[in-house]
Amino acid sequence: MPVVLAAADLDALVQALAGRGYRVLGPVARDGAIVIDDVRRAADLPIGLEDVQGPGRYRLERREHGAFFAFTVGPHSWKQTFHVPVERLFQIRRHKEGFSVIPDEAPRQRIALLGARACEIHAIAIQDRILIHGEHPDPRYAARRSDVFVVAVNCMRAGGTCFCASMGTGPRAERGFDLALTELVEPGDHRFLVEIGSDDGAAVAAELPVRPANPEEIGAAASVSERTAAAMGRRLDTSGLKERLQKNLEHPRWDDVATRCLACGNCTMVCPTCFCTEFEDTTDLAGETAERTKRWESCFTLGFSHVHGGSVRSSIKARYRQWLTHKLAGWHDQFGTSGCVGCGRCITWCPVGIDITEEAAAVGLPEKDG
Repeated sequence: MPVVLAAADLDALVQALAGRGYRVLGPVARDGAIVIDDVRRAADLPIGLEDVQGPGRYRLERREHGAFFAFTVGPHSWKQTFHVPVERLFQIRRHKEGFSVIPDEAPRQRIALLGARACEIHAIAIQDRILIHGEHPDPRYAARRSDVFVVAVNCMRAGGTCFCASMGTGPRAERGFDLALTELVEPGDHRFLVEIGSDDGAAVAAELPVRPANPEEIGAAASVSERTAAAMGRRLDTSGLKERLQKNLEHPRWDDVATRCLACGNCTMVCPTCFCTEFEDTTDLAGETAERTKRWESCFTLGFSHVHGGSVRSSIKARYRQWLTHKLAGWHDQFGTSGCVGCGRCITWCPVGIDITEEAAAVGLPEKDG
């Protein structure tokens, strides 16, 4: 049965996780955005802040409700915690007898995710499927995922670019968490309904000043999720979408979007599921040491598809089409799931406000005469 934690006691949860040796990561307001950083106390959270998002637009506004989690998602996703942007894989050092290869071990630490949204939990599961259980597992990713405690937060409002309800990934977390919080803000009564999703979650909840939830509070939490689902800023009809995209690779809409796209790669950097990387080898000037580094890469760069003779996708049209069709169609063939969780980040953080839901819907529509 769910339990109730008073908002004034949220810090007890942070301290309980820290006391168990977890590094607590969560949302923090910095430089005009909600980013992911260390949370040492509940007061570090973006209390009273809401985000206003639209195509190519993002800003924070302060409200008087005092809610801890009234925002949706910012430019950071949990991807950066496990599939890190830049990491050195190994060093090579030359000596008289030859050379030695010194691998960089992935750091093992206990991590608690505080405030993971339903769409982000789905995104983590997609990356797990690819980078742990796929044909080419990444042991460094697996090491970072080995001891993680997830505190989900069910969204109390939808953002202007959210469409998780269309993708079946939110706004309520149904699995993949140890504890799930629904924030209830009412006059004179600010509290969290806490759902327990694992034995570890039950053990942490037992350390908190909680009480059993009553039927009215359970119903109130369900209503929060229902209202949020009904207020999505975007919609995407996924019925037949895979087939529609794959059958319309020469649709004129691809030329249209290519005139607007800057090929900057912002959409892939903020996406919580994109996982493409490149490898870079460097040496020092003396030739005594060398190292190999892995870093995030984007299918929007000209060099990403470069093979002998040039780039396979030399035009912006080809690169945007590759990204959108792979994300919404090819992933189903390759990984058995969509590569999109409806978080809306690619819409918000596109400098020219290209909307993936609008572009996907336009492809496959009958061409207009004239």
